[in-house]
Amino acid sequence: MNLARNEDRPGKLPHWQNISSFARSAISLAGILAPLAFLWGCAGVVSGQNTQPSSPPPTQSYGISGTISPAAGGSGATVTLSGTASATTTADSSGSYTFAGVANGTYTVTPSRLGYTFTPGNRTAVVSGANVTAADFTATAQTFAISGTISPAAGGNGATVTLSGAASATTTANSSGNYAFSGLANGTYAVTPSRTGYAFNPSTQAATVSGADVTGVNFTAQTSPTFSISGTISPTTGGSGATVTLSGAAAATTITDAAGNYTFGALGTGTYSITPANTGFTFTPPRQPVSK
Repeated sequence: MNLARNEDRPGKLPHWQNISSFARSAISLAGILAPLAFLWGCAGVVSGQNTQPSSPPPTQSYGISGTISPAAGGSGATVTLSGTASATTTADSSGSYTFAGVANGTYTVTPSRLGYTFTPGNRTAVVSGANVTAADFTATAQTFAISGTISPAAGGNGATVTLSGAASATTTANSSGNYAFSGLANGTYAVTPSRTGYAFNPSTQAATVSGADVTGVNFTAQTSPTFSISGTISPTTGGSGATVTLSGAAAATTITDAAGNYTFGALGTGTYSITPANTGFTFTPPRQPVSK
């Protein structure tokens, strides 16, 4: 066959010998590369073990600030932060407040103070890589009322009711004996009814307004006896036709008769003062105190 003849040509190796030589070369090359691969692998392992993990970048923080005006309402107000984080602070004497160290996120800012309402009631503040300023509010003082009834209506009708303490005012009870004082700020007050010919139980009552109306400050009116104050200015030359003035628990004026006599009637219990006057005359004593 041709194959046999080719393999037997002079100067040519048999085919199997060529294959054997190629295999020996491949084995030699593998022997050289294997140590290098091992070294490269070890170097990679060692390098991986010695590499330190990188630190995460620091988190940036910002601020949320604003002012509650007027300062009378903002000063001392409590401001609450909620949402991505929670915190509470107190507005300074100018009504200014600040939340520092705030991360990016969405927050709600809510002010509060007893006796005040705020506009708006709260604000949304979105922190996104910058400070949030001018988260402002307006404070409005709340006002309240004190009310009650003087009974029975016969005694309460037309009674004068006086308010004193944190504020002063006077009102008149209606035909049913009801009365009310409105527009009052928080504070402590005293309520005192009065009407000629009547005594009241209790004679006065304390009422403390603290964020709400005060109702039911009631009184009972009792008919009280009436009295008269009378006297004579002598001698008649100075007493006749003299002017006599009553002051104190009630006020009135009268003129003495020809004999110098005078009378004030229908007076309730109280302390009074009697003062005479007549042109060209002086009086001893110049004023006379009377208590009934």
